[in-house]
Amino acid sequence: MSASRYELPVYPFHRPAELDGAQLRHPVVVIGAGLAGLTMAADLSLRGIPVIVLDDDDTVGVRGASSRGICYAQRSLEIFDRLGIAGRILEKGVTWSIARTLSGRDTLYTLDLARQSASRMPPFVNIQQFYVEWYLVDRLAELGNAEIRWKNRVTGIDCRADHSVLTVDTPEGRYRMQAEWVIDAEGVHSTVRESLGLPLDKELGSDRWCITDVRFRQDPAAERWTWVDAPFNEGRAVWRHLMADSVWRLDFQMDPDSDPKEVSRHEVAEQRVRAMLGPDADFEIVWVGPYAYRTQLLKEFRHRRVFFIGDAAHVTSPFGARGGNSGIQDADNLAWKLAQVINSRCNENLLDSYCEERRAAAEANIRITRRSGRFIRPQSRAEHVLRQAVLDLSRRFPFAQALLNTGRLCTPHDYAGMSRLGTGAYAGRAMPDFTLQGKSGPTSLTAVLREAGNRLLLLANDTGPAACRYLRTLESELPVRVAFVAGSEGELQDPHDYLSALVGARAGQVAVIRPDSHLAGVAADPGHAASLVRHALAFPTPSSPETP
Repeated sequence: MSASRYELPVYPFHRPAELDGAQLRHPVVVIGAGLAGLTMAADLSLRGIPVIVLDDDDTVGVRGASSRGICYAQRSLEIFDRLGIAGRILEKGVTWSIARTLSGRDTLYTLDLARQSASRMPPFVNIQQFYVEWYLVDRLAELGNAEIRWKNRVTGIDCRADHSVLTVDTPEGRYRMQAEWVIDAEGVHSTVRESLGLPLDKELGSDRWCITDVRFRQDPAAERWTWVDAPFNEGRAVWRHLMADSVWRLDFQMDPDSDPKEVSRHEVAEQRVRAMLGPDADFEIVWVGPYAYRTQLLKEFRHRRVFFIGDAAHVTSPFGARGGNSGIQDADNLAWKLAQVINSRCNENLLDSYCEERRAAAEANIRITRRSGRFIRPQSRAEHVLRQAVLDLSRRFPFAQALLNTGRLCTPHDYAGMSRLGTGAYAGRAMPDFTLQGKSGPTSLTAVLREAGNRLLLLANDTGPAACRYLRTLESELPVRVAFVAGSEGELQDPHDYLSALVGARAGQVAVIRPDSHLAGVAADPGHAASLVRHALAFPTPSSPETP
């Protein structure tokens, strides 16, 4: 199967009303129908916000680039579950939790990620990126209040006080459209970002890699294997993953001075695979693609009424699957806040927290992946010596295995200390999709959040009658959904005591959870819970809130 053997959908071009003179102002326009843009559109659509998506292509994925990203982390799967596509991803993709690190022919370390999680979702699922985008397109069609305009390329923007005007080229001509809010998810080469001249820190790395996607006649175990210094790749690193359609992603580190065209030739790629598997190995090459690492970080993720998400805002090397997953989490962070503002529940100050929180996450991802990159390709004699010492010690001593840095796997960023959060020990932490027991059977945190819609969720843990009465009044005063766990009013049960174990919410306390499932804080009493909600939403704080 070559790149062209993936049969991707082709979506038709429909003539926009603006080409015939219509003067419309759209609430939200998303530029780019990739992972981040489609996730943003689906999230807004699910929250009742009409959205237009503009994309310069007429299909999902990138032509000629085959699978691109493949690893979707637990947090992304939880987001996709809330959006309604996780079932399709789990059915099509390959679930894995075992990660092995090897040096030469020796296994140095084996990690089982499933043992560390309270979530219903698996640690990772491997699936070609175009499938995820495909499912998001289908979901948008089901939701009904989103329009994807294929073959619509944004070529310019005029930012005004209360809206933006986009210039768009199509096969049938050019038009201009108005948008109250613009989400730029166009990617690394963002036209909007470049036309606005926004400051960008960027660095092109010297590391070179070549993906070779193959199908084996006899599949190995569905585990993530990482060779730090593979003897079959001239002592350089190699990754091995299984993804959908029984296709294996083999990612070979190349010499920094290698020629991308040469290393990606079919015959050369086949030689690398035979060196890895043996001369008699039976396999089929699906796709070959060279790439180089780059780092890119926008100084501000917001410019007036334009927001930047995904690769339009930040780019990092793919160690630990921190690329696409981070863009998905950008959309998850911004969508509920923008919906609150559009629905006039909050003022625009809330939107500043998107930039604060997600830029901090991007900085952390760049910092973490740079460390991994220096371990995989040491930059000095001292770093080579240190890495070799770690490899040697890891063969004999468990303490050294913690120093093996082949890519710290993607986890949700902890927003502790950010301005729209409480001050407790757990504030800012992402809540995993743990199991709860409802009156009609098992349920989960994601299901309760989905039912809450764009409201903050107050999980009241075994609160007394007076506190319950006060909390119920908040539902008419604030955009909150109150759910009582245990106690006389209990509609939910927490059989594994996750509220206490994960965020320290003991009996009588209230966990205040944002629509993106991050914890705003744990309130000691209902009045404190109301204050946390107002603070999380940038509401004015009453001078003396009542507390029962």
